[in-house]
Formats: sequence, structure tokens, C-alpha cells
Amino acid sequence: MEYRQLGRSGLKVSEICFGAMTFGEGFYGIGEVSDQDGADRLVHAALDAGVTFFDTADVYSRGQSEQILGQSLRNSSSTRDEVVIATKVRGAMSDAAARGTGDVNNVGLSRKHILSSIDASLERLGTDYVDLYQVHGWDPVTPIEETMRALADVVQAGKARYVGVSNYAVRQIMRANAVADAHGGPRFVSLQAYYSLVGRDLEHELIDTAVEEGLGVMVWSPLAGGFLTGKFRRGEDGPEGSRRSSFDFPPVDKERGYDVVDALDEMAGDKGVTIPQLALAWLLQRRGVTSVIIGTKKPAQLEDNLGAVDVAFTEDELARLDDLTKPDALYPQWMVARQGQGRTAVSRSE
Repeated sequence: MEYRQLGRSGLKVSEICFGAMTFGEGFYGIGEVSDQDGADRLVHAALDAGVTFFDTADVYSRGQSEQILGQSLRNSSSTRDEVVIATKVRGAMSDAAARGTGDVNNVGLSRKHILSSIDASLERLGTDYVDLYQVHGWDPVTPIEETMRALADVVQAGKARYVGVSNYAVRQIMRANAVADAHGGPRFVSLQAYYSLVGRDLEHELIDTAVEEGLGVMVWSPLAGGFLTGKFRRGEDGPEGSRRSSFDFPPVDKERGYDVVDALDEMAGDKGVTIPQLALAWLLQRRGVTSVIIGTKKPAQLEDNLGAVDVAFTEDELARLDDLTKPDALYPQWMVARQGQGRTAVSRSE
């Protein structure tokens, strides 16, 4: 297990992050690990493998994930200072708030909701602080100045060490960090975003922005909601009970994706590894990626996923996967690349 610096901060995290979205009774049909003993087995196995980074959110099973994860960490032999705990704020924490029919302040990134939510998260996690407090998405009705000042107050109060962002567009990240700079508040140190072999949209703008702005990328859904487990093949029905069979997310170009799975299947046979290990290992060597979040429900899945840290690719294998999955350049990227050719070429004197 490698430990990498999170963005431009001094914080080091394990290259594999344990995602606790599966903890609780239900989050979009995903949360299935509701017994504490089952969660303890997963968390303790991750710790034994060298994982020190754990990610959750208040909205995952409406707080149950935080509560179960916090208890599992306390039930382990690790001390609080030995682990890095990340959680998030933004989602609706009641049905009424989700519908917008009542409890209207129990959602979003207002000062009221952020300051209430951090206290509730800390109580559920059973800790005095979180290492990374992340906004879970853009709030179109709250001024970014209000959000960033509230986050600064959370850090100032010692309730979070760093702040991060998830699911923001480039312009939103830049605005947020500009506000932080103007008021002397903490900048975002991380970007939690979707990235996979069958979902490389991040490479259009966000990866460059993350690298230039000093944000470490934390990858969510690295197996594309189960599509890259090898269980989904062209012309076959997906397995019953699988996540993607009931919750077809994130979106995937399936015909192109099946070609990727076929290529991974061939490589897996040649290398003596599994398709998920290859998909995760590919992400671990991508520019800008700090940590890949894995969310599992069974110890066997966790053990398999953790094996990705030992997988290596040849240059030919990487080129083959790149040819199959590289997204077409969008404007202005293709124009920027074209105009930069003469400026970046090595000059040679006669």
C-alpha cells in the first residue's frame, strides 16, 4: 500500500480509500451492510491491509453509514490519529427536505445547514473532528461566499482539518477557491469525482484543474457501478441482485464498454489477475489521482479489490486500453493542443 499526499496539503492518505456508502439500510438501493459485525469485518480487513483512509457522507442511509463506520473504527485496534476520516454535506437529510415540501433548511450548503450538519456528523462518527469535510455537490441557491465562510468556520473551530469538494464543475471550483483566497479561508485540497475506464469525462478539464489548483483526486465508482466487475457482458442479462441491475448508474456507453470488458478479460487471463483489479490498477497510475475509493459488501470482494495495488501494466497494455477508451477531445481542448504544438516542441539548432 502506498501513501500519497492529498493535493497540495501535508496530509498523506492510503492509495485505496474504503468507501462506506454500502453501510446502512439503504441509499438508492445500495446500502446493504447494516449489521455492525459485518461492517467490522470489512473495516478491520481494510486496516490490516494498510488502508488508513475512510470516506462516508451524512446522506448515506441518512446517517447510518457514519454511525456504523465510526463504531467499526472504534472497535478496531487503530487509534484516531492513525486513520483519516472523510465525510460530506449537502444532501437532503429528510424526505420532506428531499421533496422541498418541508424541513427546507435540512439540505444544501447554507451556513445553517453546514454548521448543523458537521455537529451531527461528528456525533454519529463518535469523534471530535473529521480530517476532510467535503461539499457533496453544487448548491444553486446558496452564494458560494456563504458556503466557503461556513467551511472556514468549521475548520477554525477544529471540527475539520481540511475541506474538499465533490461533483463540482471547473468554474465552480475556481470560484470557490477564489473566494477562499480573498478571505484567507481554507482552499479545497481534494476533488472527489467519478472516473473509470468507461467514464473518462474527467480528463476534458477537471484533471488539469485539479493538478493546477492542487486538489488530490479521489475517485468514486471506479468500477462504474459494477459494470467493470466482469459480470456484465454483451448479449447477456446482468446478474440478479447486482447494483447496476436495479440502479443503472453512472451512465455507460455499454457497447463501447463491452469492448473494454473483453479486453480486460483477456489481460486478466494473461496476467493471472481479475478484471476489477485491472480496472482499479489503471486508475491508480493515472495523472492527478491520489486515492481510489472502493465500496464492498463482502470480504471476498474487498480482498480482491485490495489486490489492485500489486498489478502492473506493460506499455502495450496501457496503449490498448487508451485506444479503446480515450474520449474525443472537445473544443477548446483540441484547439489549445493545436496552438500549443509550436510552443512546446523542442527547438533544435542547426
